[in-house]
Amino acid sequence: MSLENKIIRRKTKTIKVGNVDVGGNSPISVQSMTNTLTKDVEATIKQINELADEGADIVRVSCPDKESTESLKKIVDLVNVPIVADIHFHYQRALEAAEAGASCLRINPGNIGAKKISEVIQAAKQNNISMRIGVNAGSIDESILKKYDEPNADALVESAVENIRLLEDNNFNNFKVSVKASDIFTTVASYEKLSEICDYPLHVGLTEAGTYLAGSIKSSISIGQLLQKGIGDTIRVSLTADPVEEIKVGFEILKSLQLRTKGIQIVSCPSCARQAFPVIETVKKLEQRLSHIKEPLTLSIIGCIVNGPGEALKSDIGVTGGGKGTNMIYVSGVADHKITNPEMVDHIVDMVEKEIKLLND
Repeated sequence: MSLENKIIRRKTKTIKVGNVDVGGNSPISVQSMTNTLTKDVEATIKQINELADEGADIVRVSCPDKESTESLKKIVDLVNVPIVADIHFHYQRALEAAEAGASCLRINPGNIGAKKISEVIQAAKQNNISMRIGVNAGSIDESILKKYDEPNADALVESAVENIRLLEDNNFNNFKVSVKASDIFTTVASYEKLSEICDYPLHVGLTEAGTYLAGSIKSSISIGQLLQKGIGDTIRVSLTADPVEEIKVGFEILKSLQLRTKGIQIVSCPSCARQAFPVIETVKKLEQRLSHIKEPLTLSIIGCIVNGPGEALKSDIGVTGGGKGTNMIYVSGVADHKITNPEMVDHIVDMVEKEIKLLND
């Protein structure tokens, strides 16, 4: 990585969410949240496993009632990824989730209240688990909201600071913090302000980002801005979509910023009249057939010789469209052999799988 591309991350404390380190020099983790009914143990486990298979480092599960926390115990025992229990208002649910084996409690201490938060902290200490202070623009304390008239960045940060002090006053500092809004500008400003005054790990995301397309774009802009400034230790892309898509988008954001490598990174042109093979169709097929690969590898698929050779220089395997349906295959940037259109997809998949096998042997 060249110096101009290197992101310098802010220095933060390190906490553990199960066996995952968050903060410090640990990799930026990617997480999502189940949307099943937690009391439906089978459905929830199935979704957690789907998220884990896609690469999720951490999964959050909502615990709105006692039936959910009772189910949480069964769920935790049957999955291999750390589980964060999402708690709102009912401190008793937090106590139950801690006993049930949650790796972390996501709480808004202000919603639970100063009197009961000490019991939650004690439960976290006894079970050696962390917490996340989750401040959202939609649920800021009324007194703070009245002071600022709107849920702006200053209001979010002040709410976070109050909650941080509440935990620190109870001799607890095993936590991360989030200050999310559904507005990009408010979210970015909130995290920038908070990162200047605390060194706790930050959980970064844009809350209620929306549908798959709109939410992915808004999340990429907001999360990407913050990560590029070195702000963020774990991320969640919040989409009104299948949670598995959140993990995919999250890793694409990190891959784009060279902060994590996972799976095949395809560099492809938008296609035009110069294309010597059907680029869009080819890339779709390759993306689908190579989706099972978790090891990092760069593949460039360029329809003509204008940019093809140049992109191939930076790729493990590259394809450049050539005349009469014959295309050049590059290996590590060097022209290696030619391939015709009909056999291209099968040939590239075979090359990639052989390359991955060599890496693993």
